[in-house]
Amino acid sequence: MEDTDSYLFTFKGYNFEPSLIDIDHLENLDDFEIRDDDVFIVTYPKSGTIWTQQIISSIYFEDHRNKNSHEDTLARVPFLEYNIRKVDFSKRPSPRLFATHLPYYIMPRGLKNKKAKVIYIYRNPKDVLVSFFHFSQFVTLLEVSDTLEKFMERFLDGRVVGSLWFDHVRGWYEHRHNFNILFMMYEDMKKDLRGSVLKICNFLEKKLSDEAVDAVVNLATFQNMKSDPQANYRKILKDEIGTRKDGLFLRKGTIGDWKNHLTVEQNERFDKVFQKKMKNVSLKFIWDINEE
Repeated sequence: MEDTDSYLFTFKGYNFEPSLIDIDHLENLDDFEIRDDDVFIVTYPKSGTIWTQQIISSIYFEDHRNKNSHEDTLARVPFLEYNIRKVDFSKRPSPRLFATHLPYYIMPRGLKNKKAKVIYIYRNPKDVLVSFFHFSQFVTLLEVSDTLEKFMERFLDGRVVGSLWFDHVRGWYEHRHNFNILFMMYEDMKKDLRGSVLKICNFLEKKLSDEAVDAVVNLATFQNMKSDPQANYRKILKDEIGTRKDGLFLRKGTIGDWKNHLTVEQNERFDKVFQKKMKNVSLKFIWDINEE
């Protein structure tokens, strides 16, 4: 365990946001007791976490689906590693839903080879890079980079919260047989939200009526989430995290926004790293809104 700089805290080789962590909680995660009906949404930062929190909440909780609940998404699906609201997870009623950015090797031991379910959402890393850059300009907890070039250097070195994107995705993918896991691509979810919701329902063994599925899909559209304070982290940002300027957690939620930001040279440099780091990973990637 070591403190790398004021914006990062490194534990077991992985970078955390220092002000949100509880060291005792992190050190005891290995022995965190897993229940058979626990569900974990796993993402690298800026890969559709809040979106999937909204989808899962709507699938599991009828009052959330019907907009009769006053609980926000973080209350429904808290972060495993950042217990911001100091909840006693052991007292939460089943089924417990969690979100996490943790790499596979820091997850509780009891999650391996068990019935508890993991949904891993991955997104093309160029859009992750751009989204993360804008997010770091917005949220007070993250280090600001003056330019995308500077942020890209840190991103490609893994000197950001969440460490190296390539290690995160590859690590979970290469160890997928140790977990009860479903891989979902962010871009597939954007292109076919209803089909993706049905796929998630099937994995979770949740049978919903067509009307209920429609309600889940409607709540999870980007525009509806952006205007819904319970879904878009508005209160959490204002009261619990802090921002440098007015705005929303959810920015664009598009595919291919990287083309508006990366230079030809930056894009070529990124491609070289991607090809080297991901050559043996057979996950599909979509880089542009028009790709099939």
